[in-house]
Amino acid sequence: MTIHVVATSFPEVKIIEPKVFGDARGFFFESFNARDFAEQVDANVEFVQDNHSRSSNGVLRGLHYQIQHPQGKLVRVVEGAIFDVVVDLRKHSSTFGKWEGVTLSAENQRQLWVPQGFAHGFAVTSESAQVLYKTTDYWYPEHERCIIWNDADIGIEWPILEPLIAAKDAVGKRLSQAECFE
Repeated sequence: MTIHVVATSFPEVKIIEPKVFGDARGFFFESFNARDFAEQVDANVEFVQDNHSRSSNGVLRGLHYQIQHPQGKLVRVVEGAIFDVVVDLRKHSSTFGKWEGVTLSAENQRQLWVPQGFAHGFAVTSESAQVLYKTTDYWYPEHERCIIWNDADIGIEWPILEPLIAAKDAVGKRLSQAECFE
């Protein structure tokens, strides 16, 4: 296998560590292998869109999700480092409203599988970061929702105190007011 899968506090959310082949020339690894992903992570996933963002230090993006056309996301960093966060928005789940954060970086080459039903966001902890992520559905701006990054009911321990956020993220809803998944 070309990946090692690490469990998180959510059984559905996985950290994926690729097998990296390195020598004096540099390194090589498979950043995605559909067969390995299906066997070790989720056999019912089909990716339809790749996204790429670049952000400066202190930028916080999220916490985003689509209430209709929900997206699963496979997230990785190719430059810099981020603190990547997921929040369980499935009302029926015993972990509803709970969060988990993991550092993804170009150095550790880890990826995070964020399945449908979770909000996702990240904060840039390096000078800048380039984030690539695959999604299981297309982006529909009319269905996009946002949980406010500093909702005290969730209590995310972000590594930055005063993040730079987009106007749409600044007006995100509190979990208690947000549309969630049944």
